[in-house]
Amino acid sequence: MVKFPLSFTASIVFEQGYGMIDGDSATVTEVCALVSSLTEIPIKQSFAITGSVNQKGDIQPIGGVNEKIEGFFDVCKSRGLNKKHGVLIPYQNVKDLMLKDEVIEAVKKKQFAIYPIKTVDEAIEILTGYKAGKLMTSGKYQLNTVYGKLEKCLKEMKARTRPPVNQNTSAGSATNSKLKSKGTK
Repeated sequence: MVKFPLSFTASIVFEQGYGMIDGDSATVTEVCALVSSLTEIPIKQSFAITGSVNQKGDIQPIGGVNEKIEGFFDVCKSRGLNKKHGVLIPYQNVKDLMLKDEVIEAVKKKQFAIYPIKTVDEAIEILTGYKAGKLMTSGKYQLNTVYGKLEKCLKEMKARTRPPVNQNTSAGSATNSKLKSKGTK
């Protein structure tokens, strides 16, 4: 558990519907974008990602996985496949894959990749190219990792939000005491 208190709010919502299945399949995208923004570690733009996330960072299955993969594949193909394009999907959705032959052939030829992921950590590592980082027994994250940089960033943010220490605290108290005593005749 992280040992410093900090409270802030970040909210991004993408509502979407695919046929008869509706749901929030952008939460892993939102988490990765927020981490990237705070740490200033860029996300590789050759990937698409989909998946819901629970409070523990586990990726949960989504609807419309075939349509999402094929849609991104079509965009990549129209721009020219470069062997760097790919999609990150919940590992639970692998059993649902029924992709066009064209996508299957591109995957076989390593022109396009499909990465089944189980955790946000896996997504962070694929999208940034850096280790996500583990929480050590000291309660801090490993240095030189995405979460280590995030922890440092959040501590710096907290330090910037502390109210300035009033140098005239004792003088201000004396003035307040005088005012109170004058008003209580």
